Amino acid sequence: MRMQAHGIELEVEDSGQRERPAVLLIMGLGMQLIAWPTPLLQALDQAGYRVIRFDNRDVGLSTGFDDWGVPNLLWNGLKHRLGWAMRKPYSLQDMARDALGVLDALHIERAHVIGVSMGGMIAQRMAWTAPERVTSLVSWMSSSGAPDLPGPQPQVLKAMSATSLNLGLEQAMLNMQRLLRMIGSPAEHEDPLVQAARVRQAVQRAYRPAGVLRQTLAVMSDADRYELLHDITRPTLVIHGREDPLLPLPCGEDTARRIPHARLQVIDGMGHDFPPGLLQQCLPTLIQFLHEHA
Repeated sequence: MRMQAHGIELEVEDSGQRERPAVLLIMGLGMQLIAWPTPLLQALDQAGYRVIRFDNRDVGLSTGFDDWGVPNLLWNGLKHRLGWAMRKPYSLQDMARDALGVLDALHIERAHVIGVSMGGMIAQRMAWTAPERVTSLVSWMSSSGAPDLPGPQPQVLKAMSATSLNLGLEQAMLNMQRLLRMIGSPAEHEDPLVQAARVRQAVQRAYRPAGVLRQTLAVMSDADRYELLHDITRPTLVIHGREDPLLPLPCGEDTARRIPHARLQVIDGMGHDFPPGLLQQCLPTLIQFLHEHA
């Protein structure tokens, strides 16, 4: 269902059990609400939570910002390194306000917030901006954004730069699968046929590569978030894969170090994905953490 939130329309799915404590899920860069793994959704439901997920702005079925055109990430990356201002359609702070707007639209006073990758960055800003709305924070395969942290592995950066507005859908899907394989968990590989079907489902629902580039610009320009993390007062769990090639483990370790009293769970063999076996290792700690801070 589409909802008005922070002046735009966002596509939202709500499990609807209004008497239950709410969990708000915030997905990562370019990913749609359908990317959340079913075992995680089932575990949260079985643990007694109301589960809410949504398409971030500029992806999926939510409002786009095509009037802003396609950003030049190379030029903006240079401006970022030089400390120059970047012209952008929105920021991660705006996206955090979107998430708060989802809670407003559903008349939810507060929720546990789970964000993955870019979604973890948005969740961090949400907890900093409106701590009274965040029961607890889970920052999963994400980063503090500190400038001295390692970046993606070179081959991952190269694969990410292959994003093009001029690709046909079949080639675009092949590129997505290649990237997913590169950032995936070395200890547990996704079945290629399952992965191909998942990518095709996402592209058929919505294919908006320009929106992904604009989201990337929002991440690039979020230069001061790491300085704010010591002000976060909400209970925090940081989950990170030891083998993450997109946001290496020091990114998660630094997040946990900067947020007061944050817990850190490191998953051996996990990359930047949700392989079923390794996901099962995360779930008991996650559910226990949510129960402890109900």
